Amino acid sequence: MLTKICLFLICYTMKARPVPILIGAAQYTQPKDANPALDSLGLMVKASLGAFIDTGSNTLRSVVDTVCVINSFSRDDEYLPRALSETLGINPEHAIYSLIGGNSPQMLVNRFARDIAAGRKRAVLLTGAEAIYSMYRASRGRTVLGWQDNVTFQHLRKKNLPANFDTLLRMGCEHEKEILKASGDTYDEPNNAVEEAYDLFLPQFMYPFFETSLRYVSGRGVGEHQYYMGRRYECFSRVASQNPYAWSRKTYSAEELTTATRQNRYIVYPYTIRTIANINVDQSAALIMINDRDADALGIDRSKWVYPMGGAELNNIWHVSQRPRLYDSPAITEAARLALKQSGLSLSDIGIFDLYSCFPSAVDISRQAIGIPEDDPRDLTVTGGLACFGGPGNNYTMHAIASTVNRIRRDCRLKAMVTANGWYNSKHAIGIYGAEPPDNPWEDRDDSAVQKAIDAEALPEPIEQAHGLLTVEAYIIRYDQNGQPERATVIGRMRDCCRALADVRADIGDLGKLERIELVGKAGDVRFDAASGRNWITLSAC
Repeated sequence: MLTKICLFLICYTMKARPVPILIGAAQYTQPKDANPALDSLGLMVKASLGAFIDTGSNTLRSVVDTVCVINSFSRDDEYLPRALSETLGINPEHAIYSLIGGNSPQMLVNRFARDIAAGRKRAVLLTGAEAIYSMYRASRGRTVLGWQDNVTFQHLRKKNLPANFDTLLRMGCEHEKEILKASGDTYDEPNNAVEEAYDLFLPQFMYPFFETSLRYVSGRGVGEHQYYMGRRYECFSRVASQNPYAWSRKTYSAEELTTATRQNRYIVYPYTIRTIANINVDQSAALIMINDRDADALGIDRSKWVYPMGGAELNNIWHVSQRPRLYDSPAITEAARLALKQSGLSLSDIGIFDLYSCFPSAVDISRQAIGIPEDDPRDLTVTGGLACFGGPGNNYTMHAIASTVNRIRRDCRLKAMVTANGWYNSKHAIGIYGAEPPDNPWEDRDDSAVQKAIDAEALPEPIEQAHGLLTVEAYIIRYDQNGQPERATVIGRMRDCCRALADVRADIGDLGKLERIELVGKAGDVRFDAASGRNWITLSAC
């Protein structure tokens, strides 16, 4: 009898627990010739209004107690959530501005799902936007922008700074440091001192290391792997061509994507312009989350309901040069396992994926880490990916989730997995979505033991002053604005297995040869140069 009572109480408690659901999703892509062009706030207003309309409720705004804005490079302002709320006529108890990271949208959906299930939040508006294309147009004299209250735009004008990703990311990091310092939190520098010495701050200088390492362990040749990357993104471009919100709706062949030409020059080998995330876009997206009870009370049609069925967030070893392997992601492997376990699903139950695609290596690392076969017929993107659909800063994954919501509404049997990635394959969040609640409720799960196990594999910092034989594990080649190679950097191991970085000692002509040969696995003599403060390697291939 006592056992039956206990079982009843457990079942009642689980049933009574609020269940988080997504009830509103919207996206907006600003026309390229918009005049006047909306800035990030204006784009967020567009998407947020669309999300409210999507719910079908006229009274929902009155119960929204949380407004969260994803960090925006084109208007980096911690007061954005309040400004947006005032424009929308919302008075939220919680106004949140996220940190930098492409993992943020999915990480926050997971976080708010736990908050809603625990009764800490009632209804959440989550939105983000970038208007970097309009800033770019203005910098070229192609349009005039008012944007008087846009602190980022005004700072660029005052300091006469270029409106490019390098400038905006550095500004964003400095601002984030200030915010964290004011709140008593610490800022984790994306690079260690050795990585900084080799100017590896921008993501485009890190992901080619992953790509060349992946290529080597796959056994593919240089030309074969270029085609392999292109074939993957050819599929992505076909998806983007059918997406009304995509920034580029042109279908490209594998050769058009990966062959270096004047219109498609190398940025950092082995990546051309068409294979990297396109941040020069004007795009916004918004989601609305609530609990099932309030959704019923508000009369939200159940055909609108999409359930976050499972989720997890984990980081890889923070600094790239201290990861024992450059071609994998233990954080993705474990996060996918935890998310699937919560949902009660297996990988074979997932019908569609959106794998974060800032660079081709990000897709392949995710695919392998999750356990998706190379020849799997399931879609790996619902949008078209960051290169073709568009890469609106930290907010891309909100577009992926919004697209996923609409796919599940059209087919209630469909289950989806969305992955999100911040920095250099560093911060990861994964979500599972479907038209039914998860097997296991959202709760404040402690995954610290899993994170600790990942971190325990960290290598010491690379040798700053290396002397001796170094075997190359991965490499990059940087190019100037004319597509000419100007610098190559390698990551490798010394004879004692210690990690070291080095620039390649070679002239421009010899650097160009490196595009056609496999440098990984080759060894060369490395010496530290005090004048440059860097190691230099001499390779017979050069």
